[in-house]
Amino acid sequence: MGKSKLKGKDLMKLGFKQSRAVGMLLNALQKHFKHNSKDEKLKMASQLLENPKNYEEDEAFGMIAKDLLQQADIEAGKITAYGEIPLRNKSLDFEVYGKEQIEKGAIQQMYTAMKLPVVCAGALMPDAHQGYGLPIGGVLATKNAVIPYGVGVDIGCRMCLTMYNLPDNFIKRYHTNLKQYLVDNTRFGMGCEFDAPERIDDEVLESKVFQEIDFVKKLKQTAYKQIGTSGGGNHFVEFGMVEILTADNDWNLPIGKYIAILSHSGSRGLGAKIANHYTKLARQNCPLPREAQHLAWLDLDTELGQEYWIAMNLAGDYASACHHQIHKRLAKAIGEKPVAMVENHHNFAWKEKLADGTDVIVHRKGATPAGKGVLGIIPGSMTAPGFIVRGKGEFDSINSASHGAGRQMSRRKAKDSLTNSDVRKYLKQQGVTLIGGGLDEAPMAYKDIHEVMRSQQDLVEVLGTFHPKIVRMAED
Repeated sequence: MGKSKLKGKDLMKLGFKQSRAVGMLLNALQKHFKHNSKDEKLKMASQLLENPKNYEEDEAFGMIAKDLLQQADIEAGKITAYGEIPLRNKSLDFEVYGKEQIEKGAIQQMYTAMKLPVVCAGALMPDAHQGYGLPIGGVLATKNAVIPYGVGVDIGCRMCLTMYNLPDNFIKRYHTNLKQYLVDNTRFGMGCEFDAPERIDDEVLESKVFQEIDFVKKLKQTAYKQIGTSGGGNHFVEFGMVEILTADNDWNLPIGKYIAILSHSGSRGLGAKIANHYTKLARQNCPLPREAQHLAWLDLDTELGQEYWIAMNLAGDYASACHHQIHKRLAKAIGEKPVAMVENHHNFAWKEKLADGTDVIVHRKGATPAGKGVLGIIPGSMTAPGFIVRGKGEFDSINSASHGAGRQMSRRKAKDSLTNSDVRKYLKQQGVTLIGGGLDEAPMAYKDIHEVMRSQQDLVEVLGTFHPKIVRMAED
C-alpha cells in the first residue's frame, strides 16, 4: 500500500468532500512530498482535515486550509458560496419617528441595516435621509461590533453652544464687529488651517494614541494644522439669541434671553482619514452582499476593532477640542466669559445598555444622544430656530433624537431649483446675515424643524431655543 499512488477517492475516505480542495491537495502532496509514502501522505491529509486552522500559513497547505475553512463556514451558514457573510432573511423591527417626513430610500436602507447578523436593535429619527450604508438619522445597536460607516466619515461631528449674559440689542448694536470676529476667528472648508502664528496648542494633540497606532501617527501634523477650524457643507459658526424657557434648567439660569454662539463641525481631516482607512479594512475582513457593503463591521474582540475604537475616540476628543478653540477665540474677541455651555456628538458610537440590560454598541449617525437627563442641541436651519433639549431616556428610540431638521432637498436639487437672489431675499426677510454658504445649504433645502420636533416630543424636552442672526459657513 505504501508504494501505490494516492488518489482522490483515498482522500474522500478520510472525510474530504468532493471539491476543488481534493485536487489542490493531491497536487500539493505530489509537488512537496513526492518521495513520501502513501501512508505518510494520508497522515498529513488527515491532520490537515482535522484542524485546517493550524495550516493557514503553511507553504504547502495554506491555500487548501483556507478553502476548507471557507467551505465549513458556508455549511454553517456563516458565509455564502460567494464568500460573503449572509444577512438575515428578515429585518428586525425598528421604530420610525415622523415616518411621513422620511424618504423611502432612507427607510429601505434601515431595513437592510436591520438584517445584519450583529444587530440587535435600531431606530430611525424624523430628520432621516439617505446616506452611505446607514441612513443619516439612523441609530443602530450591535453586539460587540463597530461599523465605521455606522459612525460616519466625519467622526465626532457635533454641536457646541455657549451663552452670554449680554443685552438683547448686543447683536444689532455690534453687528459689523461680530461679522468681522467670525471672519477673523474661524476657518472653513476642506484643507483649511490657521497660519502657524495663529494656532493654539491643545492637550488632545499630546494624546498617546498618536504614538501607539502607526496609521494615526501619520495624521498628527494634519490635526495640528487644522485644529480650531471647520469643514464645508452644513458646518457653521453663528451668533444668535437663546431664549431659556424653563427655570428647571441645568445651569440655574433665569428664564429670559441670552446672546449665544453656536457651532457645528467635526474632526476634520483626522476623522475623515481614520473613517476611510478602517472602513476599507472592515470591508476586506467582513465581506457583505452588495446592498450592505458599507455596513461592514469590525469585531471589538480583534486587534483591528480595538484599534478603530481607540482612533474613533481620539477623533471625537479632537472634534470637541476644535469647538472649544472656536468658542475661546470668539469669547476673547467679544471680551466676555460664557455663563453656560452645551455640546454633544451626533456621529459616534457608544457602549451602552438596552432596556433589557444587554450590552451593546450604539451607533448614532446623525442622531443626538437623548438618554435620561442628557443635554443636547438640535439645530434647525440658518433661518429656523434650534432647540436646547434634555433627553427623556426613551428606550424605543435607543435613547436618541434627531440631530437637526434634516434635508428635504438633495444638494443637487437645491442647486438646480434655487437662485442666489431667492436665498438672499429670504435671508433678508428673516433678518439673517450670511457670510459664505452655498445654494445647497439654503434654508429652503431643509425640513420644517417644528414638524420634526413634534415627531419627537416623547424623546426630548425643550429647555430653550436658539435663533441664528449672523451665520458663517464655507464658501460655495
